[in-house]
Amino acid sequence: MSQPIIAPRIAVVSRVTKETAIDVTVNLDGTGVYDVSTGIGFLDHMLEQLSRHSLIDITLAAKGDLHIDGHHTTEDCGLALGEAVARALGDRRGITRYGDALIPMDETLSRVALDISGRPYLVWKTAFSQPKLGTMDSELFKEWFAAFAGTAGITLHVETLYGVNNHHIVESCFKALARALRAAIAIDPRKADSIPSTKGTLGGA
Repeated sequence: MSQPIIAPRIAVVSRVTKETAIDVTVNLDGTGVYDVSTGIGFLDHMLEQLSRHSLIDITLAAKGDLHIDGHHTTEDCGLALGEAVARALGDRRGITRYGDALIPMDETLSRVALDISGRPYLVWKTAFSQPKLGTMDSELFKEWFAAFAGTAGITLHVETLYGVNNHHIVESCFKALARALRAAIAIDPRKADSIPSTKGTLGGA
């Protein structure tokens, strides 16, 4: 029996406010190719890790009011990228829907579990012992994850089980998100023609 043809899962989003201007393109069925420029070096590094380990191709260019601080740019990059993922998923037909990952990075171990449910929610159990990583405020990582989950329509649980090095803690969270997302957006060949919900619909884009 032939498998249903899955349309290319690609989306383009432009988000322009008085604080930021962001252009994003994603290909959910890519190979992890990225071109990221946010003006915040550490955020660039994390989004590159997200692309590489999720196999989602990501092109993201952001210009923001960094003369103030990195808050608006960080949050709006999360919002724009989440919206692009939601648009590319469409009605979520055929996806596995759930994903989880347990990622070690040297002394650190972080866990992400997610549900592409259309019901955005973030549980964040991660803490940092220093206020900045590079030029980026540590408190902004939670803001990015919350923004991404909100517009992507994802129930997202992020927890660092243990760890000391702040760089390792953040990076393990992004890599865990990447691997969990990679599993959740994968097409289930046994149900590629149906939406994975007894309701027959998943909220969101």
